[in-house]
Amino acid sequence: MLGTVSERAPLSAEWPDLDVDTAYAIQDEALRQRRARGETLVGVKLGLTSRAKQQRMGIDSPLLAWLTDAMVLPAGVPVPHDVLIHPRAEPELVFVLGRRLAGPGVTAATASAAVDRVYGGIEVIDSRYADYRFTLPDAVADNGSSAYFSVGPVGLPPASLDLSLEAALLEVDGQIVDTATGAAVQGHPAEALALAANALAARGLALEPGWLVLTGGMTDAVPLRPGSRVAAHFSHLGSLTLAT
Repeated sequence: MLGTVSERAPLSAEWPDLDVDTAYAIQDEALRQRRARGETLVGVKLGLTSRAKQQRMGIDSPLLAWLTDAMVLPAGVPVPHDVLIHPRAEPELVFVLGRRLAGPGVTAATASAAVDRVYGGIEVIDSRYADYRFTLPDAVADNGSSAYFSVGPVGLPPASLDLSLEAALLEVDGQIVDTATGAAVQGHPAEALALAANALAARGLALEPGWLVLTGGMTDAVPLRPGSRVAAHFSHLGSLTLAT
């Protein structure tokens, strides 16, 4: 998503036979180009992990996308609206892996055991497709609408939390506009992590030590407008605010 301010029709409008495998090949080529420009791979994100969001977008399964260091938005750095089209923000639970996690056959329990710390975060998504209308292959090819993400200040061992009950409040300009718990993410965020490991295994890949894994939006994503204040407040993982 970075580096473009032009929206377009979905790829599937021109190539109706676009399938998920081809879309992941497009995504991988985009990552290769990012790395050639000097970006560093720092992890993966899951998209559309909430059933409600899948239904809203007309998509029936989650997706994976790559994260690089150029997508990190440090605390206090404003969201760069000049390189975005129609950004939205959503709160997420973020895992930092302590060891390699390779499928197939990864369960939520084995996934949790591979996590060093869990943080609260906010992801800024920005689909390049007009009106956020796309098929699953379109979304995959667009690297899951990835733009930027911020990670909060509090990191805890996952065993110290009930992540299915960890709550997030999404605030816009001082008003709470949405709430959710970790159960909104595949029933439990560790299920999303296991899904990521097993999906990567089918492509001959694994989740590596030190990687960040954004487990998927807990609430609906809210539009980001210049000058607005968007914050996420977590039960045990602190708060973070986007400078817009």
